This record gives sequence, C-alpha cells and structure tokens, in this order.
Amino acid sequence: MAVAMGNYQRVLRLPGVATLLVLMFAARIPVAATNMVLTLHVVLTLHRDYGAAGLVGAVGTIGIAIGAPLTGRLVDAFGLRKMVFVTTIGYGAYWLTAWLLPYPALLVMSFVGGVLALPVMSVGRQALSALVPPEHRRTAFSLDSISLEMSFMVGPAVGVLIATKVSTTAAVISVGCLLVLAGIALFVVNPPVRGEHDEHWDGVRPLRRQWLKSQLLATLAAGCGAGFVLAGTEVAVVAALRGVGQVSWTGVVTIAMCVASATGGAIYGALRRGPGPLVLMSVLGLLAIPVGLAGGQWWVLCLALIPSSLMCAPTLTAITDRVSQLAPAAVRGEAMGLHSAALTLGGALGAPVVGTVLDHSSPVGGFATAGLGGVLIALLAVPLARRRTARPNALTNHAIPVSR
Repeated sequence: MAVAMGNYQRVLRLPGVATLLVLMFAARIPVAATNMVLTLHVVLTLHRDYGAAGLVGAVGTIGIAIGAPLTGRLVDAFGLRKMVFVTTIGYGAYWLTAWLLPYPALLVMSFVGGVLALPVMSVGRQALSALVPPEHRRTAFSLDSISLEMSFMVGPAVGVLIATKVSTTAAVISVGCLLVLAGIALFVVNPPVRGEHDEHWDGVRPLRRQWLKSQLLATLAAGCGAGFVLAGTEVAVVAALRGVGQVSWTGVVTIAMCVASATGGAIYGALRRGPGPLVLMSVLGLLAIPVGLAGGQWWVLCLALIPSSLMCAPTLTAITDRVSQLAPAAVRGEAMGLHSAALTLGGALGAPVVGTVLDHSSPVGGFATAGLGGVLIALLAVPLARRRTARPNALTNHAIPVSR
C-alpha cells in the first residue's frame, strides 16, 4: 500500500499534473452528460421515440469518430490553443442552439457538432503524456481513468436532474455553457502537448504509414473492443432492470460500476508491470458474459457487475499507455484522436448489436453478446499484435514538414 501511494504521490508532484487532472475532471462533466441530455430532449420535448433519439446519438457519434483524429492532427500541426478556439466556438454554437432546432435539423447538426466536438478526452491523455515520463505514465493514466469515472458519476445525474426538474431546454443550454467554459479554461491553462522527456522533434512530421503499424492497430482494436463491451453492457443493464421492473435503480447500478472501475484503475496504476491491452480487454469481455445469469434484484446485478467493472479502468489505462508508447510525440495528437475514435466506434457498434439481440432474446443473451463481441475483436487483433515493427521513435526518413 505504501509503495502504491508513493507512486501516485510522485506523479501528482510533477509540475502541472494535479492541475490538469482537476481541469479534466471538470471539463468532462458536461461531456459525460451529452448523450443523456440529448436523448431526454428528443423524447420529452420533441416528442419522438427512443429510436429517433438513438439515431441522433449515432449520427453524432459518427461525427465524433471522424473529428477526433482531425482535431488531434490540428493540435500536432498548430498547437492546442488554435484547436481549442475552433472547437469551442463550433461545439458551443451547436449546443447553445440545439434546443431551437426541429428534429430533422437536429439530426443533421448533431453530425456537424460531433465533427467539431471539443476533444477533452484525448487532450487530457495527450497532455499527461507530455507531463509524465514513460515510466510513470501507467500510474498517471490510472489517475485519469479514475477522474473520468468520477465525471461520469456526476455528469449524467446532474443532466437528468435539470432535464426532469426544470426542462430539457435548460439542460441543453447548461451543457452548452459548461462546454464553452471548459474550452475557455483549456485555452487559458494551455497544457503542454509535448514534454522534455519526449524524443527530439525538428518540425518534421513522420508519414502515417511509418507509425500507424500493426502493434498500434492492434491497440486501437483493443480500444474498439473495449468500447463494444462497455456500451453493450450498459444497454444490457437497462434491459435487465426493466425486465424486473427496477429501471429507477439504473443510476445506482451505474454509480456502482463506476466505483468498481475506479477501484480497479487505482490498483492497476500501482503495479510495476501489468498485462497488455488485448489481455485485459479479453478478460473484460469474458467477465461480462455471465452477468446476465444473475437476474433478480438490482443489488444482485450490482454484485455480478463488480468483476467486469473492476477491469474497465485498467483496460482503458493500458490502451492509452500503449498508444503513448507507440506513437511519436510529433503525431501524438492524431494518435490519441484515433484512440478516441476507436473507443467511440466500438461503442457505436456495441449498443445497436446488443440492443438487437435483446429485442429477440433476454438480458442473458445481451450480456453474452457484449462480452463475446469484445473477445472476438481481441482474437482478430492478436496476429497484428504479434508482428514486430520498427520502433516509432526511430522513424526519420520520408517525413514531411509541418507548419506551426
């Protein structure tokens, strides 16, 4: 325990780390609330069904998956502040006007808003990579995962509270205002995106084919698989609680999952060495498969979800750590954007696939599908992970200059 606390204390003492973690926690709260608030607005105010709300979310997800690598590349080329300026205006304008839009316009603008989304998830990871030397990054990313879980405990709950007690319009506007404030805070603090411990960069950007190789692709596949398992599990949880008439306990179950995940992340971050991303993602999937057999009351489901939830933050931590190792600092923004896109696409695939299974089966089949989908993706990525490639930091040939 003393060794574990010492690891975390060393990381938190590094200049800028504690400030960044607090900033990221606050900035991610409105991001965590976006899907829930948008769903409630479409259903309660626009009087559409949940399918229509899901379509808005899916279109926005596609936009985010496309936009994340682009905004990361913008950071690599022009610095953090220029990207934050553009995305804060674009994403803020979308959320501050979304309440005025009829459903067809909202459907179109959700894609545009997704492309212009303020990438607080990937920015935090990129900045941590710059502030923390490689030997301490697992601990740093574990702290980041814990912070992320805390944001997801607060954001959706506050969004639902405003939407149900005041109005969905107020909730949408509140999310927009908080996103703009998050962008302003990021612009002012301007955390570094490259650090002293990074390899020397002479303004020349490696070509994508030089660094986006088999092992990094396998790591991105692990991210996609993790997104599939987590999104599918969330859908299955709602179905399981609905099946026993206890949907009102969804928030409590979600908080329990977040607490278990944060606990797992804290343990993983204290380890000197840990399993790789594909191994952890496979275990995450395997542990999700039997959850549906629990049935019964909400608290029984909470207990059944603890093993898989304990693996959530460690899996995300390991994936982020591996991406930071494999991507040269000159392209880290784009690499972290690809990482976010992989998680997003996995979630966009997991929710409808598991939802379709639930429509024709039971929560048992839903949890099994979520877990098996992740395991299948891991198996498909194993051949990529076993290929040996050149060290990305040694790539210097055939590069192109980058304007700053």
